[in-house]
Amino acid sequence: MTAKTFPIVFEKISFSQAIQNTFCNSIVENIIIHKKQKNVEIHLTSDEILEHNMIQQLQQELLKQLPGVNEVNITPFFNVKQKLQEKEVIQKCWDNIVCEISSESPICKGIMKEAYWELEQKKLVIFVKNNTAYYMYKKGIEQKIQKYLQQQTDLDIRVMFKDVRLSEQQKQELSQKQISKEKEILNNINNRQAQVEQIHSAQQIQEVSESVSKGILFGKEFHGTVSKIYDSKIEGEKIIVEGNVFHVEAREIKGEKYIVSFDMTDLSDSTTVKFFVKKNIYDKELKSFIKDDAYLRVQGEVQFDKYAKEINIMAKNIVLAQAPPKRKDNAEQKRVELHLHTQMSSMDGVTNVKTYIKRAVEWGHKAIAITDHGVVQAFPDAMNAANGTDLKVIYGVEAYLIDDLGNVVMCPKGQSLNDTFVVFDIETTGLSKENDKITEIGAVKVENGSITERFSTFVNPQRHLSDEIVKLTNITDDMLKDAPLIEEVLPKFLKFCGDSVMVAHNAGFDVGFIRNNADTLRMPSVDNTILDTVELSRTLLPELKKHKLDIVAEHLGVSLEGHHRAVNDAEATAEIFIKLCDMLREKGVKNIDEINVLASRTVNYNKLKSYHAIILVKNYTGLRNLYELVSKAHIDYYFRRPRIPKSEYLKLKEGLMIGSACEAGELYRALLDNKPKEYITEIVNFYDYLEIQPLGNNHFMIASQKIDSVNSVEDIKNFNRKIIQLGEEHHKLVVATCDAHFIDPEDAVYRKVIMTAEGFTDADNQPPLYYRTTEEMLSEFAYLGSEKAKEIVITNTNKIADSIEKIKPIPDETFPPKIDGAEQELKQITMEKAISIYGDPLPEIVQQRLDKELNSIIKNGFAVLYIIAQKLVWKSVADGYLVGSRGSVGSSFVANMAGITEVNSLPPHYVCPKCKYSDFDSDVVKAAAMEEGSGCDMPDKKCPVCGTLLNKEGHDIPFETFLGFDGDKEPDIDLNFSGEYQQTAHTYTEELFGTGHVFKAGTIGTLAEKTAYGFVKKYFDGKEITPHNAEINRLVRGCTGIKRTTGQHPGGLMIVPSDHDIYEFCPIQRPANDMNSTITTTHFDYHSISGRLLKLDLLGHDDPTVIRMLYDLTGVNPQSVSLGDKDTMSLFESPKVLGVTPEQIGCETGTLGIPEFGTKFVRQMLLDTKPKTFADLLRISGLSHGTDVWIGNAQTLIENKVITLK
Repeated sequence: MTAKTFPIVFEKISFSQAIQNTFCNSIVENIIIHKKQKNVEIHLTSDEILEHNMIQQLQQELLKQLPGVNEVNITPFFNVKQKLQEKEVIQKCWDNIVCEISSESPICKGIMKEAYWELEQKKLVIFVKNNTAYYMYKKGIEQKIQKYLQQQTDLDIRVMFKDVRLSEQQKQELSQKQISKEKEILNNINNRQAQVEQIHSAQQIQEVSESVSKGILFGKEFHGTVSKIYDSKIEGEKIIVEGNVFHVEAREIKGEKYIVSFDMTDLSDSTTVKFFVKKNIYDKELKSFIKDDAYLRVQGEVQFDKYAKEINIMAKNIVLAQAPPKRKDNAEQKRVELHLHTQMSSMDGVTNVKTYIKRAVEWGHKAIAITDHGVVQAFPDAMNAANGTDLKVIYGVEAYLIDDLGNVVMCPKGQSLNDTFVVFDIETTGLSKENDKITEIGAVKVENGSITERFSTFVNPQRHLSDEIVKLTNITDDMLKDAPLIEEVLPKFLKFCGDSVMVAHNAGFDVGFIRNNADTLRMPSVDNTILDTVELSRTLLPELKKHKLDIVAEHLGVSLEGHHRAVNDAEATAEIFIKLCDMLREKGVKNIDEINVLASRTVNYNKLKSYHAIILVKNYTGLRNLYELVSKAHIDYYFRRPRIPKSEYLKLKEGLMIGSACEAGELYRALLDNKPKEYITEIVNFYDYLEIQPLGNNHFMIASQKIDSVNSVEDIKNFNRKIIQLGEEHHKLVVATCDAHFIDPEDAVYRKVIMTAEGFTDADNQPPLYYRTTEEMLSEFAYLGSEKAKEIVITNTNKIADSIEKIKPIPDETFPPKIDGAEQELKQITMEKAISIYGDPLPEIVQQRLDKELNSIIKNGFAVLYIIAQKLVWKSVADGYLVGSRGSVGSSFVANMAGITEVNSLPPHYVCPKCKYSDFDSDVVKAAAMEEGSGCDMPDKKCPVCGTLLNKEGHDIPFETFLGFDGDKEPDIDLNFSGEYQQTAHTYTEELFGTGHVFKAGTIGTLAEKTAYGFVKKYFDGKEITPHNAEINRLVRGCTGIKRTTGQHPGGLMIVPSDHDIYEFCPIQRPANDMNSTITTTHFDYHSISGRLLKLDLLGHDDPTVIRMLYDLTGVNPQSVSLGDKDTMSLFESPKVLGVTPEQIGCETGTLGIPEFGTKFVRQMLLDTKPKTFADLLRISGLSHGTDVWIGNAQTLIENKVITLK
């Protein structure tokens, strides 16, 4: 073909603009088409050297636009030989040459990229690295370059490769490049593999996710009979079990996998299940399903685990399972539980109060009572758990009640001393109320302290009188033969009495005859209040050895004529009663309920039998009174358990209500003992409501050798019916309660463990003391009929709940103690101290810091705390003992000026002790501040004004460290007193605030996991059972947290303000109920009330004691020794200054006796860090506290010189 320009030849083809611009001046010399191969060859000529990549792009664009063509080859010729020097041609062609040769192989490409060339007399020498010249020769690259230059530029030049000799530095650089290249290649390979694995992993996770959505967590779906875990004992057995999951643990092993183990229980037993799974699958898909309280079904093989040394299950398949339905309260009208024990019922209740509260809310109950044995320590947690819910917590206690009341009054009903009384006496044929008869009744009515009416009559006994009776009473048969019969007299006499209080001398005798005759005649029971003047005279006239009627009458100047005649004795008894009432008024007694309190027995309280009784709080007055009652029970009346005398209850019963409790209550015991009706009546009248419980609670009595009156379930039913009858007769509400000690039936096993540990031989015979639903309780009492069951289960419990206010057992507010003038005193003390150090006027930085702190302290009411601490420290120092402050109080400059802490929290500075010159701004001071150093580390310097050696002060600690950024965080000032002086400090605190306003901070000791483990082992050992570890773990978890004892904080004191008393916040007691102790602690754990009352930490420590001893021995005042003293600082490197060698004391430092720095751990830190300054010591002390702060963390960084102590 004839040569034509490029645009003409390809005018019908659309090229990119870059191709058009590059080839617009090129000539197309020839085009050869190979039809068979469908190839096209194009020969171009250009007056300029074209870039290799543009030729490649032209080939690609032609290939796209020429249909049916498989390949396009372009051969260019650059017509530049005439206008360019040879060197210039090669220079312009070099990139094209490199591209051409690079296509041979990746190695050639790498060699050519790093090569350079020189032209020497028609010889092109190409210099290459890494001794690759021979390689290029063998590959024929020299010939290919010669051919390229000949064909495309018409240059006839010889080409040869030559190795470059590298310097050592170049060799190292080359080696490093090779290593980097290898790493890059490996990284690329790894990244590709990781991408593949990631894709594969994502596919696996997706597959697992799809399975999980179907309930299949591991393996595949399966079917079969579910076995009890208890039966999974045969090694190698294939088994299916299901149950609740607890104690899940995933332990990482090789290959990015976990071995996952979890304990599972179906309540027949527990076992451990294990399986292997990829880490990412467990973390992303399974972890949220295999967790505590999940309910799973497992198919696997029973195997012996060599690691755990017990039988467990290796899971093959795990699926989600349907848990047995939880108990729910579906009743439309809900009951209220009024008798319930938490973990605070020492070694008895096993369920946490928070769990009860949560359940009550879930069941829709509107209220629940907390009534632990003798204590109220669950109140704070109950309050917090119910916070934010509509549930009303009824606060109460199951008291150990002792009857210390005198027998003066029976069945008191609150009558005043001015009410109506009938004073009577009877004469009889003998002493037996069953076999003998009444012969005379004489009575007088007393109203408002005066006799207003009389009643007197003989009674025909219808039998002959004995000579002894005639002689005693002067009554004869003739006198009685025409007298009316008792059937006529008794109704008239009882009508005369009405509902008055009946009074008699030795009333048990007289009233017994009256009641017995009333019963015989089938008249209404005589339920009047009875007052016995024999017992009353014993109370008011203790100076008399005997209290017969004639002796008392003579003592009081009352005339008694015709003794042993009813009418005369009644008249005399009335006169005596009136005089005794006057004496009662003088003693402040206003009603007859208070008479028994006054007549409380003075016998040993420890000999009185205690009965259970439920005391509930109705309002805040009752709460305060309950706290006082619980305190008295623990401090004044404690004997084996905290006991409340009835007399104390009657004094403090306002705002309280009392129930008859369980079978250990006074009423139930009286019924079991078949006590007389009047005795039962008196008991019933003492209580505000009566209580009955499910039959199972009292089932143990059937087999008891100590109880004769219960031989069947029907007997238990009859006792419950009797209590209901008594409630109806005396107008007392009767309620059904659970006496719950645990929340669910299956939790009884925890109580078995605890009671076994306590030595109970019948611990396995647990009554069903669980928290029941309304339906369950209605079913329990169905034998009473549906109406009565509903009344005692629902109606009456709700009535009591509705009569009780919703209260908080701990007030929300803060109650700091008060010291008049504390704010002004603190200002005065700190200003005087600051001026004595820094002069007047104070430097601006000092004044600003004081103002800032004082404003915050006073505004938030914390001045009292500072003054308390100041007074305690000053007193101790005045008595010769230094006091160490602990913690963040060191950041308060006011505390330093008040003498509470020795730490000056200002920035580092110099101050002159003589002329008060101070330096906060010099370069030395600024340098110390920049290094976050302490002032004591600055160099010594003399005062530029007077030449005195300057004091070096300041540790640069912000005040916010102590009281927070808003300055309102409650301050916590911990003071370390000498152990010898601690009690003196406590005593002085009581002097400051008064007796009854300072108490040791109480603590509650609960069953720890380790101790619970011992209890569980003892339980199984007693049964000769080797349990699964999982079952041990389950029971340990259920027993942990049960209250075991109480104690005290080693130095914490709770301060009650002078205008409040402790019973507004909590009860008090002896630590661990030690009656030999004189220490009084808070009944609540101090954490519960520390935000309401001020807690002072006055700790006892050896340091101040040792410092005082060294002062006495050496005469060196410890306060005169500078913190930066060189000899002292040298102790942290060597014991040399002590005059001993490391070998002699076995320690390379001299810090064996220095607190915080004497332990082996910290001594090694000193050797590792080699501290030079006091600031270094502060940092070391900080790094020595906390888990993994030093080892494997700061220690490694310092050793590798990544950081320094600075």
